Amino acid sequence: MPLTLPPIPDDVLSPPDLTAAAAVQRRLAAQMVMEGPPQPVRLLAGVDVSAFPRDPAGRIFAAVVLLDATTLQVRATATAMRIAPMPYVPGYLGFREVPALLAAFAELPEMPDLILVDGHGISHPRGLGIATHLGVLLDRPTIGVAKSVLVGRPEGDLPPARGASVPLVWKGRTIASVLRSKDKVAPLYVSVGHRVTPEAALAHTLAATTRYRLPEPTRAAHNAANAFRLAWTAEHGR
Repeated sequence: MPLTLPPIPDDVLSPPDLTAAAAVQRRLAAQMVMEGPPQPVRLLAGVDVSAFPRDPAGRIFAAVVLLDATTLQVRATATAMRIAPMPYVPGYLGFREVPALLAAFAELPEMPDLILVDGHGISHPRGLGIATHLGVLLDRPTIGVAKSVLVGRPEGDLPPARGASVPLVWKGRTIASVLRSKDKVAPLYVSVGHRVTPEAALAHTLAATTRYRLPEPTRAAHNAANAFRLAWTAEHGR
């Protein structure tokens, strides 16, 4: 049976312009909580989206993958396709992707205890990357696991060994951790999304990372989103 998600006003999901969108981001960022997550964490989720390059229709293919937090085995996968309410604009990714992700969450058999998002959390110019955006709207613990920097600079040199981390600093404050998730590979940028501490975000991300650079939840979601887009294309065409 599909889940019932919290009611979300349309103006929060699809503001009329970037000025209104920035105001929504600041309002939602003020609701972010940096504590938790509640214990125990039994179920993890990874989320990601896929899209056609330069798609004039603006289709977003979202996937949420539910995993056992101990074994990292996949328990369920949910997908949804939605038309993005705005084109891609740097710093406003949540408005483009969150509606499709919410539709996918509604198809899960149960809610996860902790969500890992392919993207930024508070490491964002207005404190509302997609992980925080999604986490506040769902009021669930989220972690941003990004593959590149949006704002800020690493404080110091990052050692080459797995598990090494240094702060990512912007305007005099730490906004994320630069994490080496695998020996001698490019780092990840791990930030608080919602209802987690920086320390918990780092620890849970590393614990969910096995042989690959990406943690298993977001890696599984990335693969699921791409597979969903390809299957949809095979059925419907471009």
